[in-house]
Amino acid sequence: MMDNNLQAYSLVLHKDADPTTGGVAICGFTTAGMVGVMATSHIIKQLGLRQLGTVMHKDFPAVALIHNEVPKHPVRVYQGDNVGVFTSELQFGKETDLMFGTTVLEWFTKGGFDRLIIIDGLVRPEKELSKGALFGVGSTPQARATLKHLDIEPIQQGIVAGITGFLLGEGDRLGIEVVALLSEANPMYPDARAAAIAVEAVSDLTGLEIPLGPLLENAREVEGSVRDIIENAAQMLPAPEDDSVHDIDPSFG
Repeated sequence: MMDNNLQAYSLVLHKDADPTTGGVAICGFTTAGMVGVMATSHIIKQLGLRQLGTVMHKDFPAVALIHNEVPKHPVRVYQGDNVGVFTSELQFGKETDLMFGTTVLEWFTKGGFDRLIIIDGLVRPEKELSKGALFGVGSTPQARATLKHLDIEPIQQGIVAGITGFLLGEGDRLGIEVVALLSEANPMYPDARAAAIAVEAVSDLTGLEIPLGPLLENAREVEGSVRDIIENAAQMLPAPEDDSVHDIDPSFG
């Protein structure tokens, strides 16, 4: 069971919304290369998922993000047939990681999901990186076997930090099937191509048909759009204490 000492943010559901979804849960946050948020946004759009609710807290910035003329809170949850998505379009400080992770677990439990897939970006310390690499970490033997079957390279040794690391650790502790897809990304700009690699892996893991064409064809447009959001949001959030790449690294080995 979850640790009662860990606090979660409030999930405010839309009127008449039923949080029970079942199936697979997918989450992505604004971290290295913006891989998680771009991948989840693409999945939401391609699968036509409906918004279930909003995650709110008194310390969140008072801001609405505009999409196709529609204002939205930055942290939202969506659902469809046997699939749910948790996404955040703002980058929050590291001190919020535990509460966000706990919020994801509460959403996962109330939604009756079977497994959780986390999409994140990975920046490794090596100077020369292989382009387009995807790594996976599974919290259970079944999850690790699935990654091996799909030829997704595992991380044998290392550290996975942040929300992703917390959720993987809790998956191991609680016996929840959690898979982290870590797509190698450029930390200097929103990497839509790295997001596409992760989305392709989600399709392989779930059997969901998620067209990649729109994400690849509009990579530059998506990258520019997300960059604008991040730059605007940065004016409303405290500046990071350290601008080093490792602060936005979910993993290194």
